[in-house]
Amino acid sequence: MKTMLRYPLAVAALVAGASFNVLAGLPAGQVDFGKFTPPGDGGQFVEIQINSNLLSLAAQVVEKQQPEAAKLLHGVQLVHVNVVGLTDENRAEMTKRVRQIRHDLDAQGWDHNVVVQGKDGQDVGIYTKTRGGEALAGLAITVIDAKDQVVLINIVGDIRPEQVAALGEKLDIKPLKDIGAALKDTASKDAAPKEETPKEAAPEN
Repeated sequence: MKTMLRYPLAVAALVAGASFNVLAGLPAGQVDFGKFTPPGDGGQFVEIQINSNLLSLAAQVVEKQQPEAAKLLHGVQLVHVNVVGLTDENRAEMTKRVRQIRHDLDAQGWDHNVVVQGKDGQDVGIYTKTRGGEALAGLAITVIDAKDQVVLINIVGDIRPEQVAALGEKLDIKPLKDIGAALKDTASKDAAPKEETPKEAAPEN
């Protein structure tokens, strides 16, 4: 049985298309990941798409008490999330598909900003698309967790990777929260001063 997780303010939707394509009709920063088939045996399967109308409504709700959060929400036009659980039957296919998505993003001129390959088999690639100089048009996050799942996230708008966790909190979307927390953890480790290895004392004569 297919398992569909539901989140407040999230609209579950199927995304048409058998393969990844950046279509000419899509806005700058938007990615079409294609259509996914739920894994068998009740494996995890999540599809979320939140459009600009719902994001604008969410921004209005928090605007007075949380102006910074409202500003973040107003800057986003679309949030799309796919989570597909991995099984012995689909692991090779899904891994190949994510790598193809990354190849296509590179070919379409997206900037490959972050690469994280953990010892536990987690492989994270983060891409940004710029518009008119420094403004960001979109963010694409691709995650392969070899033991568990594939996660694909596309956020259209002026948002930076370090803001993903905050967006996930405001929309109450667990995949965004999890990825955002992982990115913060990685950034903290990279920023932490590295301990210098003490030099060996010169042998006494």
